[in-house]
Amino acid sequence: MQYRLDKITGNKISSLSLGCMRFPNTLGITDMKKTEELIMYAIEKGVNYFDTAWIYPGSEEALGTVLKKNNVREKVFIATKLPLIMFKSSSESVDFDKYFNQSLERLKTNYIDYYLMHMITDMDQWNRLKKWGIEDWIAKKKKSGAIKQVGFSFHGSSSEFQNVIKDYNWELAMIQYNYFDENFQAGVQGLRAAAAKMPVVIMEPLLGGKLAVDLPKEAVKIFKNADSDLSPAGWALNWLWDQVEVTSVLSGMNAMDQLNENIHLADKASAGMLNAVNQNVYKSVLESIRRSCKIRCTGCNYCMPCPLGVNIPGSFSSYNAIYSMGYIQGLKQYALSSGFTQVKSASPNLCTKCGKCEPLCPQNIPIMKDLVTVSKKLEPWFIRFIGFCARAILGKSR
Repeated sequence: MQYRLDKITGNKISSLSLGCMRFPNTLGITDMKKTEELIMYAIEKGVNYFDTAWIYPGSEEALGTVLKKNNVREKVFIATKLPLIMFKSSSESVDFDKYFNQSLERLKTNYIDYYLMHMITDMDQWNRLKKWGIEDWIAKKKKSGAIKQVGFSFHGSSSEFQNVIKDYNWELAMIQYNYFDENFQAGVQGLRAAAAKMPVVIMEPLLGGKLAVDLPKEAVKIFKNADSDLSPAGWALNWLWDQVEVTSVLSGMNAMDQLNENIHLADKASAGMLNAVNQNVYKSVLESIRRSCKIRCTGCNYCMPCPLGVNIPGSFSSYNAIYSMGYIQGLKQYALSSGFTQVKSASPNLCTKCGKCEPLCPQNIPIMKDLVTVSKKLEPWFIRFIGFCARAILGKSR
């Protein structure tokens, strides 16, 4: 495993990090045996940065249990996050300790290596946290040793990102960044500005898996013609490791084959490894993707659950699949994701425009408007009729 330096602390962080949002599970319950195998194999191969969050169901508990059981806590850096979406009070007194202490308990540790403010979107949000006393709270935790370094994950505009990094002595930034999103959110300019001050960890390197398994056939062909031995995921990861400003690439690997492939890629990757021919390949692939991707949903599920039961990410994924994999494939995906064969429907037709989802979307997608578009495209009268028949045959009610 190769490592890149945290210039603030001197920590050597593995160029590949393990995202713990989606550990192996069965019917929503974490498969601890597979999870332990995954974590311990990653550590054995040199991965030393593990990213989790208070809001990821079962994630902190699973990671903490494995690290304690195998006595390897001191071999890794744990990053977890303060759930800012839980703070809705207008009061100047907010209980940060409640969530921090729960994270410590779940992780079975007495300190966090990198504690992040989860999903900062703009200066207004950061100023509100400062009003509530976050700076003094962080200072006390750092003095006690409970927090080693403090950082933030970001989902907002480039200009707001620049303002946030200038306003505080941050010690790590986590941004969404990939070859499709080079100028989206913090973007390449934000990456460079942050890297001049602190380590930068990349999330969504594969855009929720879309740059690995959901590319248009034309894009896959372009990659294969350029290098038949390198997968689309490998191309996406190499694009990031090529940039010296990237400290570590966070990948939500939940299967051993994914972990093995990414470790193999990380072992060979280095800054500046891509040439002009490689860069032209990415340009061609981008042209292909942009012709097919209509809604920029990454499937992060921050908008969920919907109060009415709409499967928002599933609806958007199905809609995009129409353009990348064909109408029939998109319909098949939609039938499964929207509840045609389930007791309770998850159709976008159920949306009442309550507005709960949109403020939670890191991609700033106009969810309510796009759900109408999806419904028109994927639920014309004959599709609704097929759904009615399917539920009637299966004895389901809508």
